[in-house]
Amino acid sequence: MPPETFPPLLLALLIDARFGYPDWIFRKIGHPVTWTGALIGFADRHLNKENAPYLSRKLAGVLTIMCVTAAASATGFLIQMAAGKLPFGWVLTAIAASTLFAGRSLYTHVRDVAAALEEGGLAAGRRAVSRIVGRDTETLDAHGVARAAIESLAENASDGVAAPVVWFVLLGLPGLAAYKAINTADSMIGHRTPRYEAFGWASARLDDLVNLPASRLTAALFALAALFQNASPGAALTAVIRDARQHRSPNAGWPEAAMAGALGLRLAGPRSYGGVYVLDAYMGNGRTNASAADIRRALALAALAWLIMFAAIGVCVYVTARA
Repeated sequence: MPPETFPPLLLALLIDARFGYPDWIFRKIGHPVTWTGALIGFADRHLNKENAPYLSRKLAGVLTIMCVTAAASATGFLIQMAAGKLPFGWVLTAIAASTLFAGRSLYTHVRDVAAALEEGGLAAGRRAVSRIVGRDTETLDAHGVARAAIESLAENASDGVAAPVVWFVLLGLPGLAAYKAINTADSMIGHRTPRYEAFGWASARLDDLVNLPASRLTAALFALAALFQNASPGAALTAVIRDARQHRSPNAGWPEAAMAGALGLRLAGPRSYGGVYVLDAYMGNGRTNASAADIRRALALAALAWLIMFAAIGVCVYVTARA
């Protein structure tokens, strides 16, 4: 990886941590994810024909993810090339990259669930958590709301922060943009439903592949962060080794198990999506009676894990500057 990768990466993470993606910009021009989503939606409407043969829909899905990924990667490449020709162009690269991280947004939304439970009770907690999870929330009790928020934090700490870091380090802005496009496609069409089982197959499998390194990295960061908090790094590693591979996702189980073990909780397990009851393994063997206080403990653990990652990138910046 070229040494010039690290300064824009560190700045991008700092921009996201401090400012996120401002609402006024979103209202004016949208967000790269919404632009990608519009392209995916167009393909879904025009290529995913319900009366078409299974194989045809599957091939249409392959074509869709190839085109969406290529468009995103090409855009990232053009921005990176243009920035490279400008004085201090790496700052432009950092600003562009910062739009594709989701650390601040994730932290804020999960914190809102804790605040809703504390201040507004169960009904407010259900409304808040419904904004960040896909499961049915109407029947969750307060403990279920808290567990759902913590699971979302753990999984999206990988998808929204660690994975973008990994792909920026490996392939620069084109790699980061391509990753974000794949992740967006998976969230939109990578579902095991009659409509998307064939059309979304390629997006779901590709998303599983590109998230492999980040999910493991996030689990390691959670265990490391637990060393410096009122948490258990040993239990985090034990839960990962014992439970992570039992999760129905090849990636989500790693950070969820690490978070569960570190905090002494029991996460994941059976839940309902669109009225369909989904059986899944439990991550961790601790308490199921999670609370708003546990959400805040999870937020502190995630924030410290990100700080450790920031520090590691900062060391890389310093070393490359001295070389």
